[in-house]
Amino acid sequence: HQLAEEATDLYEAARRTVATFIGAAENEVVFTKNSTEGINLLAYAMSNAATGGPDAARFVVGPGDEIVVTEMEHHANLIPWQQLCIRTGATLRWLTLTDEGRLDLESLDDVINERTKLVALVHQSNILGTVNPIREIAVRAHEVGALVMLDAAQSVPHTAVDVVALDVDFLVFSGHKMLGPTGIGVFWGRYELLEVLPPFLTGGSMIEVVHIDRATFAPPPQRFEAGVPMAAQAIGLAAACDYLTELGMDRVADHEHALTELALVGLQQIPGVRIVGPPDSVERGGAVSFTVEGIHPHDVGQVLDDLGIAVRVGHHCAWPVVRRFGVPATTRATFYIYNGAEDVQALFDGVREVQRFFGVPEATESAGITVAGA
Repeated sequence: HQLAEEATDLYEAARRTVATFIGAAENEVVFTKNSTEGINLLAYAMSNAATGGPDAARFVVGPGDEIVVTEMEHHANLIPWQQLCIRTGATLRWLTLTDEGRLDLESLDDVINERTKLVALVHQSNILGTVNPIREIAVRAHEVGALVMLDAAQSVPHTAVDVVALDVDFLVFSGHKMLGPTGIGVFWGRYELLEVLPPFLTGGSMIEVVHIDRATFAPPPQRFEAGVPMAAQAIGLAAACDYLTELGMDRVADHEHALTELALVGLQQIPGVRIVGPPDSVERGGAVSFTVEGIHPHDVGQVLDDLGIAVRVGHHCAWPVVRRFGVPATTRATFYIYNGAEDVQALFDGVREVQRFFGVPEATESAGITVAGA
């Protein structure tokens, strides 16, 4: 009926808008409920690839094969690959971190080798803020015939992303991190790969022909969208893409870079504060994690919350990172288009108030620090 047709038209128009936002073809954009589901889609499809016939052979994983991740991954881009290795007998390997919180690429050619089936890595770390050199890593992966899956949940909202320019094979991101609604994400893949990838979820809407004893599957992207589609959420995500496009993603990135630089400089002027991650704003996003000497991050976050300053505390779904830097957790401040220099100054003042509250002697002495522009 007419209303259903109109809803379908809006849903598919949303797909076109999202595709344009990341430089993709619309038939390469699969809607999921979030980045985590998109990563699991690929991991489970690869573990079922042996059932997909000869065309899916590139995705078959077994003993002797290797999956490569990095030490800075969000659990969403680590646990699915751990589980894939358990199911298939493959081996999990990883690129380690330097003391500054960047990937140690000296071992790149050793870790990514002829046994590598897939490299799954984050574009911009959600805890360290590090922006990784994706093209360099993708070149090495493709040299040995490996596929590249990029977790772009922290980059698509904050900087212009073009999937073709990045030279990756798959990419995921979520709507709620970019002014869109919750419950919607995107799984992008090169069409020639999606075309031979087995489905993740099965049921209605993803089929072509069904008999009582067998079925054939629809072409991508519908093959990966079983069940009633998330039409309202997809339309909301498209609206967010339109809004960010109108603002200009270069302007968004420049604004965040300026705030991040202010925060890094100012926090490092406060005695007892340690930045966990790159200490400068070069190749770095707006996630700034830090610790305050002698005060647990959860206590830091509680006092800041009482002051009306919203931060995240804990391991940020990245336990290997906090273990690597020898801390129980961190306090993380993040910046976006709705923040200004006054918010950065409020963070400085709040951290000094945390120190005063817990009786840190240097707090009174450093109370007058103000970073120019904040």
